[in-house]
Amino acid sequence: MPRPREFDETTALDAAIACFWHRGYEATSVRDLAGAMGISGPSLYNAFGDKRALFVAALERYLNHSTRSRIKRLEDSLPPKRAVRRFIEEIIERSLSDRERRGCFLINSALEVAPHDRELGALIADRLGEIEAFFRRSIEAAQADGTVPSDRSPGDLAKLLLGVLLGIRVLARSKPERALLEGVARPALALLDYPTGRKRIRRAHAAEQGGRGRSKGGQHGPEIARSLGAAR
Repeated sequence: MPRPREFDETTALDAAIACFWHRGYEATSVRDLAGAMGISGPSLYNAFGDKRALFVAALERYLNHSTRSRIKRLEDSLPPKRAVRRFIEEIIERSLSDRERRGCFLINSALEVAPHDRELGALIADRLGEIEAFFRRSIEAAQADGTVPSDRSPGDLAKLLLGVLLGIRVLARSKPERALLEGVARPALALLDYPTGRKRIRRAHAAEQGGRGRSKGGQHGPEIARSLGAAR
């Protein structure tokens, strides 16, 4: 029978995340990992496999407790358009509170590992794709409920927001200033809104439709004229 492991795998994996996050994938040795995790080299190999396999396990745990949990919480608790905005807002706040300027483990890995390792690069791209998919389905849902203009491409907006997210995380490591990070996000998020004039026209149209309904009951609704006048 295999001997029971004499260490807590979750605690050890969290230590591996911290080690990879601090040193980077290439600069982290198996000896570094074993020391940080408080286990021997053979125990590390027996429990997690080689350095590459441990990195993948560490990245998955990180995503489960950060990006994926954030997406689930926002999708479960907010309307779709608000969920997108709140996601970006939380990333900005997290970036500003990152005193060690560690950045995002996933995005750091995209910059360091992906260009030099095709297999890991594909995995990292797939995980970034999960964020893009969240943006896309939220935008599609917001278009369905009328809060995002229907003439915008959900796919293009999702790609743009992913690029904005990466930019915020990278910029914050060298210049963590609220005005800068919010300034990067603001123009992209504005694309989720109706132009001001179109908002007024939509309200006027809704008022006109409501007025027609009331006029059938004997009311002619002077509100319609006021609304259309405001729309002009």
